[in-house]
Amino acid sequence: MIPRSRFVSILSVFLVSSVSLAAEHSTTLTDTAENIQIDNWSHMIVHDGESCSIRKSTLHGGRQEGVDVIDVNNGRLQFRVVPTRGMGILWVQCGDVRLGWDSPIQEIVHPMHVDLDARGGLGWLHGFNEWMVRCGLEWAGSPGTDTMINNQGDSVSMELSLHGRIANIPATKVVVSIDKGPQPRIRIRGLVEEITFHGPKLEIWTEISTELGSSEFQISDTVTNRSASPQEMQIIYHANYGTPILEKGAKLVAPIDEVYPFNDRAVPNVRDHATYDEPTPGYVETVYCIHPKADPRGDVTILLHNATGDQGVSMKWPINQLPYLTQWKNTIAQQDGYVTGLEPATGFPLNRQAEREGGRVPVLEGGQSRTFTLDFNVLTEEQQVRTVVETISRIQGADMPKFHNNPLITSEAATE
Repeated sequence: MIPRSRFVSILSVFLVSSVSLAAEHSTTLTDTAENIQIDNWSHMIVHDGESCSIRKSTLHGGRQEGVDVIDVNNGRLQFRVVPTRGMGILWVQCGDVRLGWDSPIQEIVHPMHVDLDARGGLGWLHGFNEWMVRCGLEWAGSPGTDTMINNQGDSVSMELSLHGRIANIPATKVVVSIDKGPQPRIRIRGLVEEITFHGPKLEIWTEISTELGSSEFQISDTVTNRSASPQEMQIIYHANYGTPILEKGAKLVAPIDEVYPFNDRAVPNVRDHATYDEPTPGYVETVYCIHPKADPRGDVTILLHNATGDQGVSMKWPINQLPYLTQWKNTIAQQDGYVTGLEPATGFPLNRQAEREGGRVPVLEGGQSRTFTLDFNVLTEEQQVRTVVETISRIQGADMPKFHNNPLITSEAATE
């Protein structure tokens, strides 16, 4: 029996044929119920002549002391998952294309060093440097005042911090597995619990998976209300892109019904929202709230590509799961965090009170679950980009997007 202690280090080597795995492999790296915490572990695979690996390690020093990371290499694509930060994904790399950005925050900050209420509810930004960070679950948008029912049954005011708490809650359970079959698939699963006495009892089982040798990967999550009573929930998939995809002339290609500017700042350039500028010192962020269009199967596909159209990333998800898309443009100087966010969600990133008034806050009944699935493909060639552009063009069809004059933050105003 392998001792389940904080200092366990395991190296397991499996030879995998190009046809199938002999058996499914599964390892539990963290389980609070069983008092399991494996700090250092690795699993090597040879598939079609390529070396693939999964490696778990624990970081030390500074504000990243004690942070767990899991590095995956499927033989073509690599990514890093951070169980300590709500199972966020720090970066993805495929060939010369990186999904991620250069945040001024270089360390992977342990949640113990993040005060969400700091700076008027903007403390979430003290640890923000991931490619993919989930916002939610009790709330997901802008900081500000909302109401709650306290333990006496009274409606009272509460201050909400930016983007909720789930990204700063360490995973309760983490399991690594490799499916057997002709196309072996690596799965990194984690359970993150946002549970309060006399408050929400929400949990999310997260998963990121990829086939060996593929440039594609999938995020598939299930949110469950563990309470016997109904509970509001929100989730935003905050995917953040910097160089090399983001540059002057980079473009968002998406099938769109309507576009609303988030605030007054975003109004003048709403019709040019899809095109990006070079890093600009002093740039003030602009945000656009998008109602996307789906294909006949009910899926939304969007694309971000570089200026020459030979590198990019596609994102696809069911519109009935995530009906809304937010585009965050933060084309500030490189050293200050040159980045754009493309954010499929259950709503827009307004304060929860405004989202509730807009009918964009789902409610889970007691014991009810909702699943969210997003598929990504890292595009490293011009023809791949062109194919996705053509797909999106067919979804858009002859209907042009409707651009709204007034910002969503004050009203959903009439169309131009």
